[in-house]
Amino acid sequence: MTENRSIVSSSHDTSGRQVRLARLSAMGDPVTDELLRLRMSIDNMDAALVHLLAERFKVTQQVGELKAAHGMPPADPVREAEQIARLRALAEDARLDPEFAEKFLNFVVAEVVRHHQAALNRRDSDM
Repeated sequence: MTENRSIVSSSHDTSGRQVRLARLSAMGDPVTDELLRLRMSIDNMDAALVHLLAERFKVTQQVGELKAAHGMPPADPVREAEQIARLRALAEDARLDPEFAEKFLNFVVAEVVRHHQAALNRRDSDM
């Protein structure tokens, strides 16, 4: 039996995703139904993460502009170390690998610092 039970990764194309979901839902197999339910939950969490990151970067952009306007350095190693320690503790409480949480925060912070440096460079070039 070569029944196609593979679930194609969802994309941002919601019409194609809806067709795939409808096709899978019509299969009626309990395992496929559970897999579909779990993947839909993951998709929802991924969307929430993207929106949260977007909101976070909007705020950090404001921080960068404020720092640039007042000649402050783009990076704040003390704050970053505090954030890493805080996030590691949160990760442990949530039963998430603290190493993963630290790597994730380091990635985000590196991008934030890059944005802050760009804001400082724009300010300096306007002077």
